[in-house]
Amino acid sequence: MADAAELPPDPTVASEQAVKAELPPEVVAQTLGEYIRAWTSRIRAGESGVLPVVAAMIIIALVFTILNPLFLSPVNLVNLFQQSAVFMVLAMAMGFALVLGEIDLSVGFVGACGAAITVQLVQPLTTKWAWPLAILAGLAFCLAFGAIQGTLITRLRLPSFIVTLGGYLIASGLFLWILQFGPFSGYPNLAGDSVNLKVIYDLMWGSIDPIASWILAAVVVAAIGGTMFWSDHRRRSSGLVAPPMSLTIIKVALLAVVAVVVVAICNTNRAVIGNLSGVPWVIPIVLGVLVAWSVLFQRTRYGRYLYAIGGNAEAARRAGINLAVVRTTAFMLCSFTAGIAMLLYASLLGGMSNNVQGGQYVLYAVAAAVIGGTSLFGGRGRPIHGLLGGLVIGGIYNGMYLLQMSIQWQYVVTGLVLLAAVTIDAVSRRGSVSGAMGFRF
Repeated sequence: MADAAELPPDPTVASEQAVKAELPPEVVAQTLGEYIRAWTSRIRAGESGVLPVVAAMIIIALVFTILNPLFLSPVNLVNLFQQSAVFMVLAMAMGFALVLGEIDLSVGFVGACGAAITVQLVQPLTTKWAWPLAILAGLAFCLAFGAIQGTLITRLRLPSFIVTLGGYLIASGLFLWILQFGPFSGYPNLAGDSVNLKVIYDLMWGSIDPIASWILAAVVVAAIGGTMFWSDHRRRSSGLVAPPMSLTIIKVALLAVVAVVVVAICNTNRAVIGNLSGVPWVIPIVLGVLVAWSVLFQRTRYGRYLYAIGGNAEAARRAGINLAVVRTTAFMLCSFTAGIAMLLYASLLGGMSNNVQGGQYVLYAVAAAVIGGTSLFGGRGRPIHGLLGGLVIGGIYNGMYLLQMSIQWQYVVTGLVLLAAVTIDAVSRRGSVSGAMGFRF
């Protein structure tokens, strides 16, 4: 009888190890210690998650604070978030295409068309639309444009690069036409006492009352924490695996700390003369987009379909997923989210102008998503990646502006950070593939 030590390894054991390495730590961990071990194993396997972008944010903050202490002042931090909001939401929009392994080059000008429609419709001297209807009209245009592009890509099987490049050119022309509809020589603005104008303007520049800011933060933390605990309870009651209770408590505690810090910073008086305090409306708007799309990606069947198609489209098709519907809807949601981003841009500018750099914003959207951790190869990415990547790009621009550095350096540094992010993504993906091959053989 052969010695047990001389027997070949059981292939089923290797398979189980491979599966565990690919599963989220919350699924395989029953205690906080097991979660930490599973999490570190995923990092060693190449699944670094948001750690690189968090490290980049810390380095950027340290460098610019050393060079100019005003970088971390409350006034500049609020300005930083406002300046980064467009990058963050556009990156979340691009995430719908990138997760599928596609790209949408048209988001800059498609979103600009939607924003220009909204700004034109609320003008008190012409159309006089109520602001909710004007916003819906602009976003409806974005949805329709995305549906047309998605249909061409999925039904006719045209390359997304070519279709959205054509969409980029078409939308840029439509944008110029839309600007000419009003009496403002191509620059419809949001100046005036009209309520409809003021609401659009306040999307970026308005603030919530300081006391109401604290109340809203408490409600948000309680709602998210309660949802997490209730979800874990339901899973355990159904006999399913749920994250360790201690892990959920830590997450809620960290969320509460972040909320307290953000509200405390925003409630600082930011005005040179008079008083300007409270959480800017743009913060809950961006966080609302983040929460909505995070739930869609991670908690719905549609989100699972997106990842499945991005990971292996043929396998997803054989599994019964309707690739055409999912892909078309993804391009619609991409354009819709871009409409929200460029509406914030219109609020930031106080109107719309033919100087909008739609092509440049597309590149920033891709850069922010990839810097945040979304893969260019499809199958991996979350809305939080777009938010973090947008903060990195906004931090670079804000810090260099404080240092009065030229625009050339802003482009160079952003490009270097993007190359580093793509390199990390490629190396980590190669490492995870080699790890899987090791388990297989």
